[in-house]
Amino acid sequence: MYLVLMTRRTLIGSISAAAAASSLTKGQQTHRPKEWKPRLGVLGPYTPANVAFAKAQGFTNMILDGGSGSTLNAASISDAQVEQVKATLQKAPMHVSAFQVTQNHIEADPQKRERENAYFVKAIELAGKLGVSYIGTASGKDPSKPFQQQIDEIVRVYNEKYFPACERNHVRILWEPWPEGPNLATSPVGFEALFKGFGDSPYVGLQYDPSHLVRQFMDPIQTARDFAEKIYDVHLKDTEILWPVLRAGGINPVNGASWWRYRIPGMGSISWREFFSALQNVGYTGAMSVEQEDPLYGADDNPGPDFSSEFKMGFIMAKRYLAQYVPSA
Repeated sequence: MYLVLMTRRTLIGSISAAAAASSLTKGQQTHRPKEWKPRLGVLGPYTPANVAFAKAQGFTNMILDGGSGSTLNAASISDAQVEQVKATLQKAPMHVSAFQVTQNHIEADPQKRERENAYFVKAIELAGKLGVSYIGTASGKDPSKPFQQQIDEIVRVYNEKYFPACERNHVRILWEPWPEGPNLATSPVGFEALFKGFGDSPYVGLQYDPSHLVRQFMDPIQTARDFAEKIYDVHLKDTEILWPVLRAGGINPVNGASWWRYRIPGMGSISWREFFSALQNVGYTGAMSVEQEDPLYGADDNPGPDFSSEFKMGFIMAKRYLAQYVPSA
């Protein structure tokens, strides 16, 4: 009798387990996770040849140089040229997530500031004409003033000079954490102060580049987690720390030796598995573009504006590495 009872219990348990497994399987089929597939791109000047290269290599996005010295000079480009650019991008087809326009928005010299502000408004308008949603830039900086006073001035200038144009053209201004630029948005401290100053403004955010945090000895992964909801565009670039040089001379070596250098993703110190996991975890699906500044792949001697063969190889090698994390089209 005891053996028969145990057999019945075992049978009932088996039936329940099978039912649960069947239900779980159905649930997994119903809520099957989607493939994480943000746009993978390249950063560089606009030329038809560069667009063709990006397309041929399977990239689906570009960040284009929109500075006053670029092929997309917003102050001089004609409507006819704008239409030619649009046609080239549409024919590829090639998505453009952002312009790169680094300027000092709170330049201390009044005349220089006026020119800087005026050009940036034209860049916003050009972005609107081309359907580009973001402009990557520096926040602006005036070292002669205290930190909080600089923040207040940045907020004032953006609100007065830029946000009306942003609203008309559906453009958001993104800060890249580039330490050498006229920039306060180089660290979590800067991010926090700026976002506090702008409150809930829909016209500012981050163009996140983890390489800049590495060379400042900050945590690019935790910072990405902390500011994930503010990240709208991403630069993919690595930083290699040359530890023997650093240990011999320190961060300010008297002989001027370089103790770090930019590399293509996978050739530096960043844990890209953790970085992409952090972005995927918060549902980031925007564009991510390789910024090629690797001296081993021609970054120091690329004549431009068309990419050189050596420079192109940097993009190709970067894409090969990134394929394990970011599927391309």
